[in-house]
Amino acid sequence: MAREATGREATGREATAREATARRARPPRPAVTAHPEPSRQEAATAGESARAERLNDLMGLPGPRISTLVVPVAIGTLVAVALGVWAREHDPTGVAVNLAGFSGALAVKTWLASAAMAFGLVQLWSALVMSGRIGRGATPLIRGLHRWSGRAAVLITVPVAIQCLIALGWSGATPRTLAHSLLGCLFYGAFATKMLLLRRRRVSGWAMALAGGLVFALLTGIWLTSAAWFFGTRGFTF
Repeated sequence: MAREATGREATGREATAREATARRARPPRPAVTAHPEPSRQEAATAGESARAERLNDLMGLPGPRISTLVVPVAIGTLVAVALGVWAREHDPTGVAVNLAGFSGALAVKTWLASAAMAFGLVQLWSALVMSGRIGRGATPLIRGLHRWSGRAAVLITVPVAIQCLIALGWSGATPRTLAHSLLGCLFYGAFATKMLLLRRRRVSGWAMALAGGLVFALLTGIWLTSAAWFFGTRGFTF
């Protein structure tokens, strides 16, 4: 009986020792840190920030600096208004400059406007290529073509615009001439806006696409109310 009791005691001590060893081998439990609940003001601020971020993502705006778009648009608007006011208020000279080989100043304006429109079409095509809509995407050649075709289109319109402003001024005699005068002023305002956007950082792609599309649409309207009318009434003459 004594031997049996001694064996049971030894077995119990071995079990106790094994349990103690197992406890020491267990990894310590991580300490639980109580996090204070955010206040109502902090929760409201976080909610407003999240809504602002979602709005910026939706609109494609480059962060909270709305001046990135507002300032160029405001300056472009001032350019368009200034041209319109000056063209309307000053007295037209009625004297136009003609070039050799053309029948008159109107023919010169028509063909210069048509050349500008041709470069505008190149601008549209190259923009579609660079955006991946057509072709294989942007290449250095396409980028250069896009850049220089835009410059050429605007430079060609400058002598036409100067002649219209100085010799003819603002004209509202017919719906066509009124639309032509309005579109001409808006064109240079939109062009100024686009150039200012190109110089600013973090401008969204949709803003540049909108500015470029507006410039092209206005140039098309100018051509339709001048060169297309000339060709429709007098034919393809010089």
